[in-house]
Formats: sequence, structure tokens, C-alpha cells
Amino acid sequence: MKPTVHRKRLGFTLIELTIAIMMGLATGTMVIALFNQQLAFLRIFKAQRFLTEEAPLISMYVSRLVGKADRFRLHDSVSDALAGTNPRLTPSPVVVLNFKQPDGTMRATILSFENRGSGNALYYYVVPVSGVLGTPEWYVTKSPTNVTFSMVSGVLKMVLTGPAGEQIIYSGTMQQ
Repeated sequence: MKPTVHRKRLGFTLIELTIAIMMGLATGTMVIALFNQQLAFLRIFKAQRFLTEEAPLISMYVSRLVGKADRFRLHDSVSDALAGTNPRLTPSPVVVLNFKQPDGTMRATILSFENRGSGNALYYYVVPVSGVLGTPEWYVTKSPTNVTFSMVSGVLKMVLTGPAGEQIIYSGTMQQ
């Protein structure tokens, strides 16, 4: 009788190697697909950032300002608004909001969509008693591509066009 000699296996068979390579390729393909899906989601999220993050803050600022104002005027430029000349009834980039003070005097603020050298932005000015307007107090937002103020049936309407072309309309009435 011949003794059986068992050879020690030193490697994988061709079938085992094929299965291992196919499993690695399938795992790699799934990882790349998930990565591409995550990138697409981030692009969509970034495009919606203006609507989800900035628009609610703009709404809060504008509604508080307009809600406390006693009257408003539309103008084509900040200089016209400050001088009180050339008021308009057509859509305008500048609105003057007047507020009655406790002592009976009136104070004014200006919301203006303009380019002050660093790109378009919606700026907020406080008109000083002296009437000499300095730099804006702050900007409400720098994201929109266009902002227009208009009057519809006595109601102030602000149309804000976002960076992706979306339009948001804010409307508000003065306090009585």
C-alpha cells in the first residue's frame, strides 16, 4: 500500500482569487457610488443654503423694520432718498422708512440695494439728525442678485432674487 502524501497548500485557488477580486471590485464600486451620491447631495444643499439659512433672517429683519415704521417712500438712489427728492411709485432699489419718536419727532432709516465697491448688497442706513449720511450701519445680506421695493395697494412689497434665481417676496404694512 502506498502512503498518501498530503501536500501543504501554499496559496489560493483560481476560483478563490476570482471571488476575492470580484468582492473587492463590488465593494469599491459601492463606495464610489455612495461618495458620488454624497457629493450630489452637498451640491443640492449648498444651492438651497440661501433659502434655508439667509431668507428667514432677512424676513425677520425686514418685518421688524417695516412693522415699526409709520410711513415709507421709494427712491431710485440713496442721494434722492436723503434729499427727499424724486419719490417714485414704481419698483425701486431704495426705500426710506420713517419712525415717530416718543418726543414726537421723526427719524428715518434707509434700506438700499446697491454696489458700494464690494458687490451688491442690501444696506441699512440710519439717517442722522444732521442729514449727512455716512457709511451704512450694516448690511442685511450680500447674497441676492436683485432687490426691489414697490407699493401694492398701500402695502410695501420687497422682491428679493436669490443667487440661484429664486424669488422671495416680503410684504408688510405699517403700524397703525
